[in-house]
This record gives sequence, C-alpha cells and structure tokens, in this order.
Amino acid sequence: MLAWDVAREATGQLRVSDGAVLGWDMGAVLAMADASGLDRRAAVELLPVIEAAMVRAVNAQIRAQRPQ
Repeated sequence: MLAWDVAREATGQLRVSDGAVLGWDMGAVLAMADASGLDRRAAVELLPVIEAAMVRAVNAQIRAQRPQ
C-alpha cells in the first residue's frame, strides 16, 4: 500500500473545529499505515506532507462555499 492510499482511507480521521479542518488524528492514521504494511519511515515522512496539503485544500473549499 502507498502513502496516498492510506491518505484516501484516512478521511474518517479528520479533526474539525469551528467549521475548519485541523488535520488528521495522526496516531490513528499512523496505525492505519502500519496495519496496511506501509514502511514506517515513508509514513512519517510522507503523511504529514499530504495532511498539510489536504488541510489547505479542504479549508479553501469550505471558505469558498460560505455565504458572503
């Protein structure tokens, strides 16, 4: 399994506050990566980068959909 596959499966691990995405429950996501056989070093290096990009993109979508 690739880091990207784990990231796609991690949507249920989102942490949200006041209508904004804060990130993943990284402990849970790393456990998912470990269980899927993803190399631990790859998980630790790649998943936070994917998480940061996801947070920026999702929060931009949320802002764009809010009434002015």
